[in-house]
Amino acid sequence: MKRNLAATLGGWSARHRLTAIFGWLLFVVLASVLGGAAGQITMEGHEQGTGPSARAEQILSEAGVEDPDQETVLISGGAHAAGSPEMRRAVAAVRTNVKATGKIIDMRPDAVAKDGRHVIVQFTVPEAADDVPDPLPAIQDAVAKAERDNPSVEMGQFGGATADAWFDEALGSDFKRAEMTALPLALGILLVAFGALVAAVLPVMLAFTAFLAAGGLLAVTSHALHVDETTNSVMLLMGLAVGVDYCLFYLQREREERRKGRDRGTALAIAAATSGRSVLVSGLTVMVAMSGMFLSGLLLFKGFAVATILVVFIAMLGSVTVLPAVLSLLGDKVEFARIPLRRRRSAQDRGGVVGALLKPVLARPGIATVLAAGVLLVLAAPALGMKTEQLRIDQQVPPGEEIAQTYTRLNEAFPGTPEPAVVVVKAGDINAPRVRAAIDDLKRQAAASDELNEPVEVTVHEKENIAEIEVPLAGSGSDATSTHALETLRDRIVPQTVGKVGEAPVTGQLAWSIDYNAQLRTSIVPVFLFVLGITFLLMLVFFRSLPIAVTAIVLNLLSVGAAYGVMVAVFQHGWGDSLVGTTGAGALESWIPLFVFVVLFGLSMDYHVFVVSRIREAHDRGLDTTRAVREGIRATAGPVTSAAVIMIATFGIFGTLTMQDFKQLGVGLAVAVLIDATIVRVVLLPAVMSLLGRANWYLPRWLGWLPQISHADPAASEPVQPPPAPQPLIPQG
Repeated sequence: MKRNLAATLGGWSARHRLTAIFGWLLFVVLASVLGGAAGQITMEGHEQGTGPSARAEQILSEAGVEDPDQETVLISGGAHAAGSPEMRRAVAAVRTNVKATGKIIDMRPDAVAKDGRHVIVQFTVPEAADDVPDPLPAIQDAVAKAERDNPSVEMGQFGGATADAWFDEALGSDFKRAEMTALPLALGILLVAFGALVAAVLPVMLAFTAFLAAGGLLAVTSHALHVDETTNSVMLLMGLAVGVDYCLFYLQREREERRKGRDRGTALAIAAATSGRSVLVSGLTVMVAMSGMFLSGLLLFKGFAVATILVVFIAMLGSVTVLPAVLSLLGDKVEFARIPLRRRRSAQDRGGVVGALLKPVLARPGIATVLAAGVLLVLAAPALGMKTEQLRIDQQVPPGEEIAQTYTRLNEAFPGTPEPAVVVVKAGDINAPRVRAAIDDLKRQAAASDELNEPVEVTVHEKENIAEIEVPLAGSGSDATSTHALETLRDRIVPQTVGKVGEAPVTGQLAWSIDYNAQLRTSIVPVFLFVLGITFLLMLVFFRSLPIAVTAIVLNLLSVGAAYGVMVAVFQHGWGDSLVGTTGAGALESWIPLFVFVVLFGLSMDYHVFVVSRIREAHDRGLDTTRAVREGIRATAGPVTSAAVIMIATFGIFGTLTMQDFKQLGVGLAVAVLIDATIVRVVLLPAVMSLLGRANWYLPRWLGWLPQISHADPAASEPVQPPPAPQPLIPQG
């Protein structure tokens, strides 16, 4: 058999095992140290968006305009009207106590709600220097004291500082819990899968060291391509998923060959030439799929692409170099510290449950295909009504949290106030009479419009010749009413007023969301076509089969579509939301669908490559298609199930986090992997391949120039001969 690249790398690593192992450790250490010295550069605010809203943020950033936080205290009188003694005392207490802290600037006039039962006190909290204590706790204490002294009214505080503090605490604790849980959880699952401590530790260590090295390199690349703060967590999730998968399949094949009676060298050679080759193809497919995110036109996705490509490449490299070196060094000691009473399964009794399910599938493949495809289409149906937006505070945060409750009450009493549209005016002279007149004209038109609300607040930065005009929008902040109000502001009022005297882009949460979604709609087709096209070509080259390549695309589209449908049903419509501890948000976070598509399409190819490779291997040995499918599915049942359980558990951790967008990400990925490892790989794939029969391996004559890639059992090839090793501690038999 011709030696492939994976076999060559595995053979070299086995013969130079200490060099490979210490070379890997040196690489991880150097990458980590280099990254620590360089430091990671995160995205600026304006880099996170696109369109006019991002331009508005860029104007402020380039001018060096500080972005102090605007805080609002909502005072609800209930039975007491705004002018009652109780409300006047409460308002005065808030103003006095907050001023006494000495932590605020620019306290604004009070505003009374249209119903006369609510008053807001607004002020600005300056950005604190790194060596100065956070001013927010003192302000919150002052508001809490005012509320205690006025028990007949209800108070709540919301603003940029309050929201940032809540998110920092929630994200910090969530990601720490996720990162501390993911590795032990994966280790526990692998311990059950392999039944031996050493064998279970290897995949986790490979994945974790790959993550460390990738993190260091990401910090270096972030100086050229800034990344989002969540990128490291996404990289950990992907690194753990693919790193464990690659190691798991490689190690499982080596152990399988040893149980067949192969000597150590032959078993390692077979694992390198088969599973190692599949690792390279799978890793290349995942990386190419991830590169599709570069076509999104959004820096967030570009950072995700760099991070995932780095960690997948390093995990792939480690699987075909350091892993065979470690296996060569350990030999059968890899099964050291076995779990007592765990029965060692032979090659004949693998895939018990899967084998039982395969019997009716292969007996009636037509019925199985129709039923499985029908189930996936039903699951995917809700995706037809998918809605995406940048989720508001009350959508992102659990409804029981005080910050979400205050946001809701504030938005009901003063529509649009929590997240107003912001017109950023940049003029040659912001104090010029015509500029001032244009600003006043905008305020008059806003007051006269039933789509825009009071109070309209103007902040002038004279030195920078910039003005910020906050305009509350009618509606909930993201509904059709708010969207139309924003269009009115952008398309009619701004061009007729401040748009005549300078540059005046409009930003704010809704504007940011609309611009972001517009960019996604523009880029989604190129990204989809790129990912579909490139994965199709890779499958075509690797398997030299047009039907197999088409089947891979169709099955993965069905899997992703079903995952979309479940996400929409749970998170948009609120069906079964109690299962994930949340309520329907009415929409999916803007970046989730595209990211989930790219990730799932890449990861689904993991299973497809490994499973179909074993089927092709059996077919090339002379088995008919049905028998080859049965053997390939049964042979990969154990590692595919273990890998899927680890992925589901890892992604599921993200589903337990506080933030709605991470719940959506975790549940979407976990559901897709579950669907892919069960309905697709156990039912739909074998049924379709059984129906196709010999047609599975059809390749048009005009594609005969494609390279020949052998999938045969390389048992007869020259084995890798590792250096002599001591006898195994655990007797084999």
